Formats: sequence, structure tokens, C-alpha cells
Amino acid sequence: MASFATLWLCIFFLLCCAYAGEADYILYKDHKQHLNYRIKDLLSRMTLAEKIGQMTQIERKNASADVMKNYLIGSVLSGGGSVPAPMASAEVWVNTVNEIQRAALSTRLGIPMLYGIDAVHGHNNVYNATIFPHNIGLGATRDPELVRRIGVATALEVRATGIPYTFAPCIAVCRDPRWGRCYESYSEDHAVVQAMTEIIPGLQGDIPANSSKGVPYVAGKDKVAACAKHFVGDGGTHNGINENNTIIDRHGLLSIHMPAYYNAIINGVSTVMVSYSSWNGVKMHANYNMVTGYLKNTLKFRGFVISDWQGIDRITTPADVNYTYSVLQGVNAGIDMVMVPYDYPTFINDLTSLVNKGVISMSRIDDAVRRILRVKFTMGLFENALADLSFAEQLGSREHRDIAREAVRKSLVLLKNGKRANEPILPLPKKASSILVAGTHANNLGYQCGGWTIEWQGGSGDTTVGTTILDAIKFTVDGSTDVIYSENPDASLVKANNFSYAIVVVGETPYAETNGDSLNLTIPDPGPSTIQTVCGAIKCVVVIISGRPVVITPYIASIDALVAAWLPGSEGQGVADVLFGDYGFTGKLPRTWFKSVDQLPMNVGDKHYDPLFPFGFGLTTMPTGR
Repeated sequence: MASFATLWLCIFFLLCCAYAGEADYILYKDHKQHLNYRIKDLLSRMTLAEKIGQMTQIERKNASADVMKNYLIGSVLSGGGSVPAPMASAEVWVNTVNEIQRAALSTRLGIPMLYGIDAVHGHNNVYNATIFPHNIGLGATRDPELVRRIGVATALEVRATGIPYTFAPCIAVCRDPRWGRCYESYSEDHAVVQAMTEIIPGLQGDIPANSSKGVPYVAGKDKVAACAKHFVGDGGTHNGINENNTIIDRHGLLSIHMPAYYNAIINGVSTVMVSYSSWNGVKMHANYNMVTGYLKNTLKFRGFVISDWQGIDRITTPADVNYTYSVLQGVNAGIDMVMVPYDYPTFINDLTSLVNKGVISMSRIDDAVRRILRVKFTMGLFENALADLSFAEQLGSREHRDIAREAVRKSLVLLKNGKRANEPILPLPKKASSILVAGTHANNLGYQCGGWTIEWQGGSGDTTVGTTILDAIKFTVDGSTDVIYSENPDASLVKANNFSYAIVVVGETPYAETNGDSLNLTIPDPGPSTIQTVCGAIKCVVVIISGRPVVITPYIASIDALVAAWLPGSEGQGVADVLFGDYGFTGKLPRTWFKSVDQLPMNVGDKHYDPLFPFGFGLTTMPTGR
């Protein structure tokens, strides 16, 4: 009898355990379940506060544990120059991201936050990361496979710091070099920009063969979510004025500025960032017809749409005069996640009030959150929320620097080679009695990297780890060659030393966004005087470091050889590789080089097309052997 009672007790205990197991089972946490079931289950459990928290992205500086928990924040970013410490190591970055993530995971539903950063030419916010050429230089390579490898390398370096999301690539089609973001554009030709969207599978991984169009995809822990930006027409603003109005008919918008988004969506891009600019007077951040009607409904984009930094604030002119109205317009236009980034209490309160009043529908909120959760589930964030140091050695690795060096070589465009066609000056001889290296940009790593490097606006000097063009030249020439450097030599120095030849490296100083808008596009002083002093006296090669074509017509006659090196990044050795013939020049202009700014805007195919150097131009040389 006792044994029979014991048997029933055992059965009862097992049934209780089974019931408890079922009660503890949470469908959305089960990675074996279908994605849509997980999204539906989690969404059904969320309060309005939790949903709006997912739609909120705040700056790292604000992301304390209390803020993450109390406001249920769904995403955090590092803006340009926002770092946990100067020259922070991969370990410091990982610890910072994980500390924020633990706070997010401690909330009721444990939804992981998504950390984003502008890794736009390598992991450019981070000290010792590989800095690749800016997009204009990559456009000059005409090499999508190379750009894909850059995406792979960038993803690894971003993951090295514990970050799973980058606000890249910029797929703007810059139609006027006066725009301060022109270097973020691969080309004035949408076909080149389309080809360069190959960086997306590099960053995210190849989408499965059976994947539906528009569905976001991130392959694993060594990949990052990408962001196609800025939707749409940012590169076509009037007179190249940043954040201004793109005046163009629908056919022009769709045929010039939209095509790269088709490629991005086909490649499974996870997110799309909206442009500050307007289209025919309508702010893109408030443009329901384009964001919801075209991007989401026509193109079937299933990832999430994110605003730019304080992007909804700028819906009004002046910005922020009626923030509640801006929240209403931006969210109803179809923006899913708002890069606030500072005044999150006001954003959350205003959005909550608008939903409670029925001015923004719950279905709109659910659509936004569903899209955000889709990306988070797809990228495995629920299973691998906390980062580790397994990729730390990838940061600034030799392999990645070699890829960057290759990209520099292939990006160089040779515009002139000798004052007579049959008397080329390039490639230069490595062995010479003495050579002069001059110019503000020859020995300045910050200048050759440009904007969006360590700081938002870039910097001057040894801002990170890399090789200056001067150091590259010294490394490349024969040991017997005497290399004399003078940033801005006077005529007496130039004439007194019997130099075999000179290399003059000048160009633009770093800038980003509106700070780079320029009506004159001239080379800053003392660049022009350095060219005239040196090239007027001895045989010279001029290397232009710039984010776009600049005024060169007044000096072209005195220059023996002219090279457009764009913004080459940290690996200046790639410049010397080609100057001295270890590799040949192969780059082609990704945009038209004008004679005068009075001609602008001027793009290939225009009726009155009369450039100094046309789109696609680029002389070639053969390597001389290493």
C-alpha cells in the first residue's frame, strides 16, 4: 500500500514539474521558433511604454543603467567622437556596451538594446582601427569585390568593440561637389553607387537563396546590421547645400537617387536612415508618401526606418519650434526608430500622449516595433546579447590594413603625367640623389583621413594609428636617396638643393556635413603657393588630398604630374606603392572634375558638358616591378 502511494506521489510530482516547465516556457525566447511567431508573442506581451522605449535611440552619454531601465530604451548610439575614453581599447568598448546591455536585459521582458555607430570608412570612431578611403575614393576603384571585402573587415572591427550595428553605407548620389558630404558618396553616377552596395553583404553576410525581397538579414556574430542612407535625394540638393531642398521631378528622383536603394533592399539591408533634406519642399522626415508609400509598401522593405540625428526636430523651420508636431509627423510618416538622442523624456512623453489621444494609431506603433524586433531577432541579438573579446585582435589588424592599402592604390586617379605626352614623369625612380617632399598634407595623418575620423569633423596630426604619405615615401625609396621634407618651402630652399624631383601633397582640411559646404572649392592656403613655388622651379608631382574635385585650373600648366588621392585613410603606403611603380595607376574619376565652379552643377550626360577632366577619366601606368 505504501509503495502504491509512493508511486502516485512520484507521478503527481512529475506532472507538477511538467506544468511548471510549461508555465516557464516563453515562446519569443525560443530560437527554434519561427521568426514571425517570436515577434507576435513578444509584441503581445509589451505595454505601450515598452513599445515606445523600443522606438527610442539615445546617445551613449545618457545611457546610464537607471535610464535604460526606467525608460525601457531600445537602442543606443555613439555619435561622431563619442567614445568611452580617449584611445579606448577594444576591451574598454566591449565593457561599456555590455554594461548598457545588462541594464536593458534586466527589464521585465529582457529585450536587448541595439547599439549603433557611424563606421563609415572603417570603424572610424575608434582609435587604432583601420581607416579605409572615404567612399569617393572607393568609387574611383570601380571594384565592388574590393568594397565587399572592406565590408567584411569593417564588420569584424566593429564587432571587436562589441557593437552590432553601423550607420553605413551612404548611398547618396552626389550631383554637386559643393555639398559638404560629397566624399560620402561613391559617385555622381547611380550605376557606380549601385555597384558599390556590394558592401552590404560584406557587412551583413550573403542573404539565403530563398529569402524574400526586403527582409533584413545578418549572418552571425561576425557580421553587423547595415543602414542604407540617406533616403532619399540627399545628394541632389540645390547648390549642394547640406540638408536643403532637392528640386527634381519624380522620374528624376527615381532614376538618379533611388536605384541604389533597390540594390540595398535586394541585398537584405537591415535599416534605412531618412535624409534631413526635402524633396520639392517636403521634408523627407515627414514624407509619408516616400517613407511608407514607396519604401515600405512599393519596395517591400521589412527592416526598420531610422531618423537621422535629431532629424524629426528639423521637420520644422526653425528646428524644434513645435516638437510634438515633429514627433507626430515623423512617426506617422513611417519612421520606426527615432535618433533622439538627448531629450528622450520629452520624446517619450509626447509620443505616449499622441498615442493615448488617438492621433498616432496603435497599429503604427506596432508596425514600428515589429520591424525593430524583426531586426533584433534576425541578427541573433536575443541569443547573443552580450559581447566578448573574441574579435579584439581584428581591430586594426595587418590583414585589414593590407586591404585598405590595396584600396588606396586602386583609388588613385592619374590626371596628368608629363607636360608632353611622350615624356611621362610617373612612375618615379626610387633611387635619386635627393628629393623634396612638400605640402601641408604630406605628414598629417588626420588630414589624409578626413572628416568622420576619431572626431566627427576629423582632426590634424597623429589622431590615430597609420602611415603618413611622407613616411611611406621614405620607406619606399632607395636607402641612398635623401628625402628632404618642408611643409611650405621658400624659393631659396627649392633652388639651392638640386633636387631630382619633388612630391607636393596638398588639399582640403577635414570637415563633415554642413561644415564642408563650399561655394568656391579652392585649395586652402598655403597649398596653392606651395604648388607654385615648387613646381615653378623643379620637376614635380602634385598629390591632391580632397573629398571632391577642387579648383586646379590655375596651376595645371606648371604641374608635371597630377594625382587625385581623395581621402585615402590610414594607409598612406598605398600612395607610395603607385607613385614609385610597384603598382600601376588604374583609378577612374567617380565624378566630373570641373574647370570652374561657375559650371556647377555639372554631371556626365548634361547638355553643356565641358569639364577639365570628364567622369571616368584616368591615365594608366604599368608597374615597374618590385
